[in-house]
Amino acid sequence: MMSEKRLDYEMVYEVPWKLSDELFEYNFSGTVPVFVDISGTAVYGNSAIREYLEEVYSEINLLGNDLQQRTESRKIADWFNFTFHNDVYYPIIQEKVLKRFSTDINRQPEPALIRRAGGKLACYMDYISWLIDQRNWLAGRDFSIADISAASFISVLDYLGIIQWGKYELVKSWYARIKSRPSFRNILSDNLSQLPPVADYSNLDF
Repeated sequence: MMSEKRLDYEMVYEVPWKLSDELFEYNFSGTVPVFVDISGTAVYGNSAIREYLEEVYSEINLLGNDLQQRTESRKIADWFNFTFHNDVYYPIIQEKVLKRFSTDINRQPEPALIRRAGGKLACYMDYISWLIDQRNWLAGRDFSIADISAASFISVLDYLGIIQWGKYELVKSWYARIKSRPSFRNILSDNLSQLPPVADYSNLDF
């Protein structure tokens, strides 16, 4: 979102199972993401950060130019940040990533959890397909925070090779457009050294 708004920023990474003391100075609950503005203002949580950026750095609008798209943008972004996260994203990340690296949780994999999340993923992908079939972008005519939120989750699942793109051509075409945006290049070059992405992850034509 900050790249789309053409803002300079520095990314500070937190290890989920070994949080820094500095994080708690900005957010007493110790959760990410946390945004610290140049003024020193600290904002945490996806929804609060996006609203802050829209209010303070409003030159480039990522909500929409009319009430309907602004409503849809917020609704779809929150749908991914909360419902999709809980139903699909977190169970897969727990089994595929966190259990591989963390020493604080039971590392015994539970394939049933991945299968259940994969079944729910198919329902979400069908809904995204329907949205793209009806609109230019997820929330309407213009690229918005709805697309940013959705793509941030989809990209991680794509990195892990979870998505069978042959089944979802409409979603694939939407995701390809997002991968081609300059703001997405840093995401495509990011990787875990001990868990490399699938071969086509960074390819714009996949």
